Amino acid sequence: MPPPKPSPLPEIAAIDARSFREEIACGYAPVVIRGLVRDWPLVRAANASAQAGRDYLLQFDSGARAEIFVGPQAMKGRFFYAPDMRGFNFERQQGSFAETLRYLAELADRDDAPHLYAGAVETGNALPGFAEADPLPLVEGLGAVRRVWIGNRSIVSAHFDSSDNVACVAAGRRRFTLFPPDQAANLYIGPIDNTMAGQPTSLIDFAEPDFDRFPRFREALAAAQTAELEPGDAIYIPALWWHHVEALSAFNILVNFWWADSPDQDARFEAMVYAILAISHLPPERRQGWSALFDHYVFKRHGEPAAHLPPEHHGPLGKPTPRLRHYVKTFLARGLQRP
Repeated sequence: MPPPKPSPLPEIAAIDARSFREEIACGYAPVVIRGLVRDWPLVRAANASAQAGRDYLLQFDSGARAEIFVGPQAMKGRFFYAPDMRGFNFERQQGSFAETLRYLAELADRDDAPHLYAGAVETGNALPGFAEADPLPLVEGLGAVRRVWIGNRSIVSAHFDSSDNVACVAAGRRRFTLFPPDQAANLYIGPIDNTMAGQPTSLIDFAEPDFDRFPRFREALAAAQTAELEPGDAIYIPALWWHHVEALSAFNILVNFWWADSPDQDARFEAMVYAILAISHLPPERRQGWSALFDHYVFKRHGEPAAHLPPEHHGPLGKPTPRLRHYVKTFLARGLQRP
C-alpha cells in the first residue's frame, strides 16, 4: 500500500503585522506567505546569480565567524547521525562567515561539491546594516532575532523549535514538510541529549522511509503538510511544530526570525526532561496519578486551578511576574540540591 501523501500547506499573500499577529500567529497553525520578501535587495541580487547574492551580503560583513557543517557527497545532503549514532556523518568546523559564503558561491557550479551548511548566524553581529536594508515589518515589535542560513543542497531532519518562526527564502528553493506537535510519537525521535544542532530530530529518512522499522510514520504522513518555496516566499512555523527542510538548489540563503513568547520559554524543555527523570519510570497507575495533577495545574483542563483561592494565596499559580519567577526558581533550586 503506498504511503499517504502530505496535504498542501495553506497559503496567503503578503499581510500586515497586526493581521499576522491577530489572525495567523494566534491561530497556532503554519502558513506560507507568498512573495513576502520578494522586494528585498538580497532576493533580487541572488535571483541574478549566486555571485551577486554573495556580493550583496558581503558588503555588510563584519568579519564574524560561524560554525560550518561539511559532509561528503555520499551523504546525499542529509546531515545525520553516523551508523552507531555516537557521532555524525559530517564534520563541524569553525570558519569565517565571509569565506564560507565565497566558497559556497564557487561550489554552485561544481558537480563534485561537498555538502556545506552554516546556520543560525545572527546578522546583528555578522552583517550589521542588513536588517535596515532588507526590513521585515511583519515581525516588528515581537523582539525577533534575525539569523541567516547558507548552504548548498541539504536535508535537515524533522525537528521542532521552542520559538515561533518566520523563515524567508532569499536564494534557492526549499521544501518544507510540517507535522503538528501531536505527531511526535509517530516520528520516531532520536536522542534528546545528543543532537546535531540542539533539538532532537526524527530518525526517518524521508526519501526512503523504512515502514517496517517505523510503521507509525504512515500516520504522521497522513497528518503532514508540505510546500515548496521560491525566493521571496516565507513560511510561518509555530513553536513545537515539527518541520523537515530540504534545500533544493546549489546555492541557498534563508533568513529567519525567532521570537520568544515569554521569559520562561527556554526553560520548558528542561522542565520536561526533569519530569522524565522524576516521573516517567513510575508504575503506570502512579504515572496516571501525576498525569491528573499535570492536567489540573499545568494544562488547566478543568479551568484555573487557583480560581477558588484569594490572590494572596495563589503562589506559583499566580500570574507570571519577575518576582514570581525569582520565587519559583529559588523554590526549585532548593529541591534540585537534594541527592
